Amino acid sequence: MVLSIGRAPRTLAGMTIVVLVGTLDTKGLEYGWLRERLLLRGVEVVVVDTGVIGSPRIPADVSRAEVARAAGVDLERLRAEGDRGAAVTTMARGAAEVVRRLYAEGRLHGVLALGGSGGTSIATRAMRELPLGVPKVMVSSMAAGDVSPYVGSADITMMYSVVDIAGVNRLSAPILANAVDAVAGMAKGFAAAPRAVRPAELGEGGSGGPDAGERPLIAASMAGVTTSGVDAARERMTEHGYEVLVFHASGTGGRTLESLADRRLFAGTLDLTLCELADELFGGILTAGPDRLLAAGRRGVPQVVSPGALDLVKFGPLDTVPARVRDRDVRVHNPSISVVRTTARECAELGALLAAKLRAATGPTAVCLPLRGLSTLGAPGGPYHDPAADEALFAALRDGLRGSAVDIVEIDTHLNDPSFGRAAADLLQRLIADASE
Repeated sequence: MVLSIGRAPRTLAGMTIVVLVGTLDTKGLEYGWLRERLLLRGVEVVVVDTGVIGSPRIPADVSRAEVARAAGVDLERLRAEGDRGAAVTTMARGAAEVVRRLYAEGRLHGVLALGGSGGTSIATRAMRELPLGVPKVMVSSMAAGDVSPYVGSADITMMYSVVDIAGVNRLSAPILANAVDAVAGMAKGFAAAPRAVRPAELGEGGSGGPDAGERPLIAASMAGVTTSGVDAARERMTEHGYEVLVFHASGTGGRTLESLADRRLFAGTLDLTLCELADELFGGILTAGPDRLLAAGRRGVPQVVSPGALDLVKFGPLDTVPARVRDRDVRVHNPSISVVRTTARECAELGALLAAKLRAATGPTAVCLPLRGLSTLGAPGGPYHDPAADEALFAALRDGLRGSAVDIVEIDTHLNDPSFGRAAADLLQRLIADASE
């Protein structure tokens, strides 16, 4: 394979390759600096130009015209329209297609980019197109704020640039050098890794990897207040011959679980922690959005669900808790998170929502009800132990699932009792076995 790097052809077969994605009109000199530093680290470079208006300040290996074509748009027309928002959106879509093709052709072992809001939007859109495990490093002036729109459910490493990306100076140089060293090391490791152990090679259908003999994957949701129960379920599923991936119910964790379930990466899901639903419904800060708890059911993936941690809503630091709930029993979970107990009315609303989501499932589905408490805080003797509120949730759930194909299993213990986790795992194993017959 031969690519033109700058003006001199270079043979890249067998080399570790890092792809640089950026606007070479506004950040060309900075990208030239990155390229030279990567070459000194023994890494070959493919530069993708996502600029539109000005002339590129360094040569590109994939031109802006090619990027626009990959998005199905003519560059000159895009330039003539003069719409910055449309240009950013188009070039982001084209860059995503370009890096996808480069990876499929074996010409990408890592991606590095730098930029402000526009450059970050374009580059991270491209990075999100790549499988998990492929090294992705984004140096951005936006990285000190909320990066969830850029990262999504991808494994993107965000580095704060401290100063804006405007030249290489005494402050930015060491930061950019660290980014180069980081992506070079990651890319070399990724390129050298045996194919069978690369996370990026995960297939669909719950196979857990390219080798059909590998253990099938199970997804489990967990939070600090449900750890003991979920750990028991994880250990039991491991005994059954599965590999369990645990997702922190922190908003991002739930979105990632949904994204991977939608790709049918899991043989089944143990969704035992649903506090993200409470945050979505009642204004908490760790919501996973309105589509939480839909992907597995939509894809027909066997699932066992429990209303774990629906006895609380998570807010920010204590002084940020909304006035409407300050008269309740507010607990400090950690310096960044405060929690509030859900009321019986709120629990009934959550039960109805949970039932509606489960009724939409197309695959084997069961719900396990821990009758003695939904979290460490809600267990007997805990500050949020409220059997009446829990029963309001259970009653609404039973009513909402009446006449459906969803099984309800009531277990007379609290969620963090190991026996509950084992029972949920055994139930999921039966659902998976029945579905495979």
